[in-house]
This record gives sequence, C-alpha cells and structure tokens, in this order.
Amino acid sequence: MPERTLDDETRYTLLRRLENNPGLSQRELAKELGISLGKTNYCLKALLDKGYIKAANFKNNQNKRAYLYQLTPAGVAAKSRATSQFLARKQQEYERLAAEIEELQREAGQASTDG
Repeated sequence: MPERTLDDETRYTLLRRLENNPGLSQRELAKELGISLGKTNYCLKALLDKGYIKAANFKNNQNKRAYLYQLTPAGVAAKSRATSQFLARKQQEYERLAAEIEELQREAGQASTDG
C-alpha cells in the first residue's frame, strides 16, 4: 500500500479537531476544514496509516458507519510536534508582516511629507 502523506497544516488541524471532538463525522470534518469529503477520507487514512489515530465504531449507534476517531499516544506526540511547527511558522509570518507594515508606514509617512 502506498504511504499517504498530508501537509503539516492539515495534519495539525485534523489532530486538533479530533482531539477536541473525536466523534466528528468525515462530512463534519470536511466542512470545518473547507476540503472535500474525499480529501478528508484520504487524510484520515494517512493518520491511521501513521498510527496517529484509531477508529472505532460507535456502540449502539444506528448509523453503523459512524466512527470515533481517537488519538493514539503517537498521535498526541505528533500533534505536539505539529503545534510547535505551526506556531513557529505563524510567528515567522507575523514577523514578516510586521516588517512589511513598518516599511509601508515609513513609505506612507515619507509620501505625506514629500507631497
């Protein structure tokens, strides 16, 4: 079976959502993430393949296709790593934007004194 891969942000978001609400359906996850149901299924299978989540049928649920997605210890560790990486990337984005804003403010200030 080919190894399934998914990007860091999708992995982080899925692990976070499943940790907070393991009973979300694939359809609900797809809607929350703004991705197709097929991609959601693919991503969940990638997490299953990596051993980050396990899926179990709800007991006494009339919809026998409803699953409870639980993070495994490896999934908790992966979420922790993904959170750190996601935070670092967002901080870098913030710093770039702050520098760009500062430059634009200087340009705008210079333009108003030149005019």
